[in-house]
Amino acid sequence: MSGLLGKKIGMTSLFDADGKQIPCTVVEAGPCVVTQVKTVEKDGYSAIQLGFGEQKESRTSKPMRGHFAKANTTPKRYLAEFTRFEDGHKKKFGEVLTVDVFTEGEYVDVVGTSKGKGFQGVVTRHGFGGVGDVTHGQHDRLRAPGSVGASSYPSRVFKGMRMAGQKGNHRCKVQNLQVVKIIPEKNLIIVKGSVPGPKGSILKLERWS
Repeated sequence: MSGLLGKKIGMTSLFDADGKQIPCTVVEAGPCVVTQVKTVEKDGYSAIQLGFGEQKESRTSKPMRGHFAKANTTPKRYLAEFTRFEDGHKKKFGEVLTVDVFTEGEYVDVVGTSKGKGFQGVVTRHGFGGVGDVTHGQHDRLRAPGSVGASSYPSRVFKGMRMAGQKGNHRCKVQNLQVVKIIPEKNLIIVKGSVPGPKGSILKLERWS
């Protein structure tokens, strides 16, 4: 597996050889700096830690300043680990990874945080249909969840019951998105389809080999 951290720029569309329009997402992937290399002997597992995005030194704690100084790089705002990275044991502190780790035509998985929709009812959150029979005096039951459990037994509400609550704002992964185009001079990677999160959100791109 190889991967990068990136930022969602927005959506666009490209046209294939047959003139068919393809909805795409533009991601600014990298450059990412190797800020730590973990090994089985020292840490119990193999992984590399990548840093993305600049952060002011005044907003970085002293321990983290030393962490970045060890990699001979400036403080980074976002950090993420990638396990089973291809040739991960050969990566060195301070090595810079760019969009060159990907190639056009291959498929990647994109991990991000979905847009938060706030507190929503069961109709918006789960697609409930409501009561529907408005001719029998159900003036305040149109979008209500209805019964959620029996009284005498089990005398409680089971976990996982579909009820009102926060919608969105959770970590999710979209798998097998094709890399349509790579623009290395601008660190841009264009993938087919949509990815979770609003514009400017941080994404984790992974390629499983």
